[in-house]
Amino acid sequence: VQLQASGGGLVQAGGSLRLSCVASGRTFIWDDLGWFRQAPGKEREFVAGISWSGGSTRCIDSVKGRFTISRESAKSTVYLQMNSLKPEDTAVYYCAAPLRRDYSSGEYWGQGTQVTVSS
Repeated sequence: VQLQASGGGLVQAGGSLRLSCVASGRTFIWDDLGWFRQAPGKEREFVAGISWSGGSTRCIDSVKGRFTISRESAKSTVYLQMNSLKPEDTAVYYCAAPLRRDYSSGEYWGQGTQVTVSS
């Protein structure tokens, strides 16, 4: 099983990025998927999760109204649209699947994609 994350980069504050994560090796159609991030010197934290149907999403307060998680199950892909980026969003972003019931972690992890937001 592999999760391939992409879409990170360097962007100015207020800019946007779209992260993608493609799964291979098994299907996650019936699983919740999510994104986590880890900033330098900090622990990895949950950012956003989406239910297997796509009908329910959850995210941390600091990204509400700015980040949107979505999925294309037929393509085994999960996305994270990040708008109005702030310097404090700088981190390595990881996709995870399937998510634990409490969204605290995932069974499989992508390799991470670096997001750097300059002020």
